[in-house]
Amino acid sequence: MEELFNQGNIGKHILRNRYIVAPMTRVSSEEDGTPNERMHKYYERFAKGGFAAVITEGVYPDTQHSQAYKYQGGLATEKHAKAWEPIVRSVKSHGALMIAQLMHGGAQTQGNVYTDVTVAPSEFSPPADKVEVYYGSGPFSTAKALTLEEIEEVKQGFVRSAELANQAGFSGVELHGANGYLLDEFLSEVSNHRTDQYGGSVENRVRLLKEVTEEVREAIGGDMILGIRISQLKATNGNYKWPGGEADAEIIFSELGKTSIDYIHISDDDATTPGFGEGTMTMTEAAKKFTNKPVIACGELSDPSKAANVLKQNQADFVGVARQALAQPNTPNCVQNGEPLNTFDGKAIMTPQAYVKDFELEM
Repeated sequence: MEELFNQGNIGKHILRNRYIVAPMTRVSSEEDGTPNERMHKYYERFAKGGFAAVITEGVYPDTQHSQAYKYQGGLATEKHAKAWEPIVRSVKSHGALMIAQLMHGGAQTQGNVYTDVTVAPSEFSPPADKVEVYYGSGPFSTAKALTLEEIEEVKQGFVRSAELANQAGFSGVELHGANGYLLDEFLSEVSNHRTDQYGGSVENRVRLLKEVTEEVREAIGGDMILGIRISQLKATNGNYKWPGGEADAEIIFSELGKTSIDYIHISDDDATTPGFGEGTMTMTEAAKKFTNKPVIACGELSDPSKAANVLKQNQADFVGVARQALAQPNTPNCVQNGEPLNTFDGKAIMTPQAYVKDFELEM
């Protein structure tokens, strides 16, 4: 498994191995989004367990429309940033980098303490019901279309949140452009029916992602890591695929490759399967080919042999794991020592509604 334990580089940072904790919705903060001691313990144990980097749950970047879930962590205020500081210090003290994933819920919002209004590129209602384990029930409301002025406010929310991440000591930020949240809603023709510069062609629909990327980079400078997460599948539609297949992928990834991002993080149901139909490239292969940036592969890579093979075949540069990290927070150490791995089960999800006392014992 030596491929998994070679050092790697993202931007100006060295990672001790190729294992990264992928972002997972936690809904474990205080009601106002302030991270707490439970979250501190949750993140610290991954660093102790040998992961090279820990990407946070999607945290909301502003106090307007961005919060997606009740008890979702925030990085929108000075209070939020101050509460993240000791968590980041702990993770970094154990040799891991810590990256804040900045996420605007868009139409997939099911709990916001600031407003009952949801927003999207165009009027849109997600096709599935809200998620009960994340304090939701019933259908989503219809989101209203953002005006150009409101789009500017969204961008400034991401910028301010990235500045707060820098203030809190994070190693970098990751923009959540995947899984059907706001940035991904701009990318998708299903939710984006705009006729201005942000709608229509694929090049126009990827425009907001590029603009947010460049404005965030200008705000944080060149030392912090800046990445972006991309997927085809949505939280409310796991079967969605880009209608143009590899042609769409070439445009999207080539346009993102022109920006100052340091990495692309691919979210897929299985990182090793064809992304656009039988005989096509995987999503990670497409991202590497068309961006020439480091790529994090995420999706069914709990098997170390399978994960190592993705790296060996140069389909990706790093491996993101989520459920396996929950099942065994010290997965990298176990793999390196040749120890057996736990398998994921429902108890390991560890959101408050699935909370078990075993979690405290693992701390």
